[in-house]
Amino acid sequence: MDTTTFHWSCRHTWKKSAKNTAWCVLGCAIGDLGTILFFQLSQIPFPVLGIMILAIINGLITSIVLETIILMIQKFNFTNAIKTAFGMSLISMISMEIMMNLTDYVLTGGAILTWWVIPIMLFVGFLTPWPYNYWRLKKFGIDCH
Repeated sequence: MDTTTFHWSCRHTWKKSAKNTAWCVLGCAIGDLGTILFFQLSQIPFPVLGIMILAIINGLITSIVLETIILMIQKFNFTNAIKTAFGMSLISMISMEIMMNLTDYVLTGGAILTWWVIPIMLFVGFLTPWPYNYWRLKKFGIDCH
């Protein structure tokens, strides 16, 4: 698509990019929140920054695994599904993960899950990459779902 015709007003693309972003948030949240919850419940002494780095890494891994499963359900073979999952935008996933963990850190001091912080983390995690995912889908037609 020519950059002169790019616009931010396509409802269809916003809807599709929102769906893609929601799947990514789900995948990332499983590993991210699961890691934080593990350390919170086990009370293993570990630095907050270390927990948050592990949470980000695990969030990226679970997002790739979930994406691979979704693609295989859509009749991709395993090799193509895993390649597509790894080819997803790391910019989108990393920005989502960093902002989710930064939100947790700012609101709770970090690596602490409470009933009220999780929805805020997920909301921020969704909003952060959504415009980028719209742009990527609209400009390049790159869609992973």
